Amino acid sequence: MDTQTRHALKQDKFVDATTSGLEWVGDHRANVIKFSIAVALVVGVIVASVVVYQQRSAAANQLFGQAMDIYSTPLANPSQPAEPGQKTYPSAADRAKAAYPLFEQAADQYGWLRSGEMARYFAGLTELDLGKTDQARADLEKATHSGGDNLEALAKMALANLDEQSGQTSQAVSVLNDLIQHPTTTVPKVQAQFQLAALYETSNPEQARKLYAQIKDQNKDTDAAQIATQKLSALK
Repeated sequence: MDTQTRHALKQDKFVDATTSGLEWVGDHRANVIKFSIAVALVVGVIVASVVVYQQRSAAANQLFGQAMDIYSTPLANPSQPAEPGQKTYPSAADRAKAAYPLFEQAADQYGWLRSGEMARYFAGLTELDLGKTDQARADLEKATHSGGDNLEALAKMALANLDEQSGQTSQAVSVLNDLIQHPTTTVPKVQAQFQLAALYETSNPEQARKLYAQIKDQNKDTDAAQIATQKLSALK
């Protein structure tokens, strides 16, 4: 078969295939149009969702950032005047009062975003600074269900401190033991152990000694071991 003949056959096959395709589209024109519209709508929804997510994520980050800027502002130190132009707050309560509304707004409006989840935790901390214990507990409890181990651990540690301060020692012990068994980057095992040992120092000195001894053995040649050694000496 010569080259010209093969080329002609290929063209014929292409024409036949194209003709068949066009005939199928013609026969199913209504369905093709509906399918095309459906695909276009789905794509449009996806694009719109991505744009909305990005916009809201940016807004959440900005609001949370504003709150953190306030919360990280230093407190006034009478013995060391602030530098010219440096913002300070006279007390932790004053600083918390300024930051809390922004944290609460970010948590309420963007709780499904990571910035909103972190804002809920910091809302609880600022409420503690303001003496709003019940509200703080509620927000910190919500933060323990954020879906992120590091943030949940921080919220649990704050709750353990709150439980200890309010006399709910057994509950604080339970939370700290859970943190010891499930360490995270934000609350490593040794930190939870120290916290629990400190809690036991007055209520159960023997248990405190056991914990400090564990810390010493499990963290040899570290600052933690040295601190544990000092604590053991103080308990004797």
